[in-house]
Amino acid sequence: MNGAQVIAEILKREGTDILFCYPRNPLIDACAEIDIRPILCRQERVGISMADGYTRVHRGLRNGVFAVQSGAGVENAFPGVAQAYSENVPLLVISGGGMTSISQYYNEPVFRAADVFAPVTKWAAVVHSVKDLPDVMRRAYHAMRSGKMGPVLLDIPDEVWNEQFEGEIHYDPVPVVRTAPDAAAVREAAQMLLAAENPVLWAGQGVLYAEASDQLIELAELIPAPVLTTNPGKSAIPESHPLALGASTRSQPKMFTEFLKKADLVFAIGSSLSKTWFGPRMPPGKKVIHATNAASDINKDYRADLGMVGDAKLVLEAVIGEVRRQKGEAGDNALAALKDEVASVKKAWQEEWAKFLSSDEVPLNQYRVIRELMNELDRDNVIITHDSGGPREQLLPFWETTKPLSYLGWGKSTQLGHGLGLAMGAKLAAPDKLCINLMGDSAIGMTGMDLETASRNAIASLTIVFNNGVMAIERDSLPTSTAKYGAMTVGGNYAKVAEGLNVQSRRVEAPADIVPAIREAVAVTQSGRPFLLEFVVKEGYDFSRYFLEGL
Repeated sequence: MNGAQVIAEILKREGTDILFCYPRNPLIDACAEIDIRPILCRQERVGISMADGYTRVHRGLRNGVFAVQSGAGVENAFPGVAQAYSENVPLLVISGGGMTSISQYYNEPVFRAADVFAPVTKWAAVVHSVKDLPDVMRRAYHAMRSGKMGPVLLDIPDEVWNEQFEGEIHYDPVPVVRTAPDAAAVREAAQMLLAAENPVLWAGQGVLYAEASDQLIELAELIPAPVLTTNPGKSAIPESHPLALGASTRSQPKMFTEFLKKADLVFAIGSSLSKTWFGPRMPPGKKVIHATNAASDINKDYRADLGMVGDAKLVLEAVIGEVRRQKGEAGDNALAALKDEVASVKKAWQEEWAKFLSSDEVPLNQYRVIRELMNELDRDNVIITHDSGGPREQLLPFWETTKPLSYLGWGKSTQLGHGLGLAMGAKLAAPDKLCINLMGDSAIGMTGMDLETASRNAIASLTIVFNNGVMAIERDSLPTSTAKYGAMTVGGNYAKVAEGLNVQSRRVEAPADIVPAIREAVAVTQSGRPFLLEFVVKEGYDFSRYFLEGL
């Protein structure tokens, strides 16, 4: 076996069934020979996004793999890897590293992928010999799956692709290594939670990766305490649950802000508690319990009154047991009262926004479209994601999740166009789900050609475009004098673009056509074909923002 065949065999043993790729890379043929399906994208960044969505839906237990050629190919992949790194997504990038035996003799610039990608990967390495491949792959999978997750890049020179491997390949799939919290810290956490007057649980993406949603709900009802989530953690608690406060980027539901404002204790679980422009912020003066699988995150951006290192499920199980022991069997009416309080704030917020959600205005109001999607779709069987900018800020507060991992939230790096590949990768990982990406007209300009990838590979995802003809969320970033040059104006009929890329589509301009168009789109995806649904919308700058004091 040569190096390419060795890597393909190891990928097969790790459960890989799809290779996201862009030629040239010897791994593509080697994988196809053993029935690992190659999905060739139109642009490397989208290929990484597809591997990202595939990985998230599999909770990091089956990792998306992207094969890319050396030089310009791996250079184009950089932004996608940087996005995955910012969101802690454990995917594997395998680059054709070129010919080291030649490049070392020439005094010309050489793109050394392992060096360049080191700051945006959990681990990046050059493989120097075919005999090292089993050990290097083992280390790569361990790095991706254990502790704080993240992408890994392996750069494979031509010599290694072609070199013959002697003997048997000794390789078994790499398990996830989990850590449990310190028992003394668990006891203290339970004491603090039971002593607090207004505790709040803050859930991050780690709850989803650990499959700990049931434990999160159990602890919330036991204390009792309401639950808010980060954008990547959205759906860690189904938002149809009466203790769910929703998620936050720069926008958030009113419940999120009101309960965080009055909280005297915040228990953050499965979250890095990173201060980002598009993430929730912790108001000053709160006591904080911070539980994460990475010790380096504790006391990084916020002072922790108590830190615990451990897998989110193991932490929650331990804290539940200790809270039960300390609390005893005495019942009270606190849970029912808290549910009523959350429901009251939620009702007031929804009434405040009813005029947007039911608007008949033309161009269409984005919130009316989101409401109709909510009403028409079986959210138990939907995986939805957004793009950056307006679509994220409009969708996140109002899309109420009903199942864990039914929403793929992102935004720490916030690159335009990322959501298209995410939805396609999600569809490949969960073919029975309706997988949706909601993007703006600027975002489709970045990555929209990969709609053809969906058509060519029969990836039946649904792309929804909010077309307002202007970079609305950026309108405050340039002086008003630029308007006379049309700097913020973009244009196009994206339904026609989709048709040219062999994707069925429909353009909607009237409120009465929203629901029929949604039904048509769903029917087409159910037949196994992708669909693009374009809504001609207003500029749209009304976001659900309720600011906290001190931020």
